[in-house]
Amino acid sequence: MKKQIIAALAISVFAVACTKSTTKTEQVENPDGSVTTTSTTVTETPSDVVDTSKINKAKEDVKTKVDEAGDKIDNAAQKAKDKIDATADKTKQDLNKAGQDIKSEANKVGKDIKSGAQEVGKDAKEAAKKGASKVEEAARKVKEDLSK
Repeated sequence: MKKQIIAALAISVFAVACTKSTTKTEQVENPDGSVTTTSTTVTETPSDVVDTSKINKAKEDVKTKVDEAGDKIDNAAQKAKDKIDATADKTKQDLNKAGQDIKSEANKVGKDIKSGAQEVGKDAKEAAKKGASKVEEAARKVKEDLSK
């Protein structure tokens, strides 16, 4: 769209700059004595001032430069899009890896807690067993002392 606007503007500037307009007024006396005035406007494009091949060449040059500018803009936009896509993919991969690392560490912590709880349970059972055996031993001694 921008290309057409710029090209139309360039053509219109050349056309306006290369146009010459002349107005001629002619008065004719009629046989009855009245006067008739006729105005004629003549628009000329002098061939010695304007060379259409130069205009066409300038038009083509403008079109070429506008096309090149458009291509540069398109290429820059594509490069920016590619960089954004690459960054988004890298970020997604990093987030997935971080999520997996967190999950793995959480599983390890869970296993450690379970293992620690089992050890505490075993220690509590052994302590209760020792305590029970001491109580039995003490009860036996008391029974022996009472039977004496």
